[in-house]
Amino acid sequence: MTLPTDGTAGWFSRIPTTQKIAFITIDDGWEKNPLALKLFQAARVPITLFLEINAIKADPGFFTPLQSAGAVIENHTISHPNLKGRPYAFQKQEICGGADQLAQYYGRRPVLFRPPGGTHDANTLKAVHDCGMKAAFFWTETTDHGKVFFQQGNTVQPGDIILMHFRPRFVDDFLAVLKAIHDAGLTPARLADYIP
Repeated sequence: MTLPTDGTAGWFSRIPTTQKIAFITIDDGWEKNPLALKLFQAARVPITLFLEINAIKADPGFFTPLQSAGAVIENHTISHPNLKGRPYAFQKQEICGGADQLAQYYGRRPVLFRPPGGTHDANTLKAVHDCGMKAAFFWTETTDHGKVFFQQGNTVQPGDIILMHFRPRFVDDFLAVLKAIHDAGLTPARLADYIP
């Protein structure tokens, strides 16, 4: 896999690979389920958290122990705006500002980015690059209320990126994602490990 060399970040909805892997990603951070840590510890799988500053700032410490249970914290903006069509300066402020704040909270500056709602344009990918991140991500499956929704087919494919959120049915969603990956004969992998 190669990243752009034109001053923009890569854009991926899946990782091109023949390895039997898939990627669990969880967005936002509004719902802080007290069972999340135990779930992560029991599952012992890598997870990528794309955290939004406004969603976590009341209790950023909730996510710290999740890191020791396999979660890597990446960037999802300050305030979750629709970035597409917005001026470069606005996008850069949201993206760099989110990364800077996450670095202060967790001691590591994010290298990956998910735009809110997946919406983006050329300014987004330039701002992601200029803010020091390598790539931005969409997804191939989503989950809600304990059900996995497929964009194509009815099984998780190698390299697929699965989108979850910190929602009230978090436990059901997480278990549904683990089952879908297992049923496909795949293993969860760490997204950052596949970005050069």
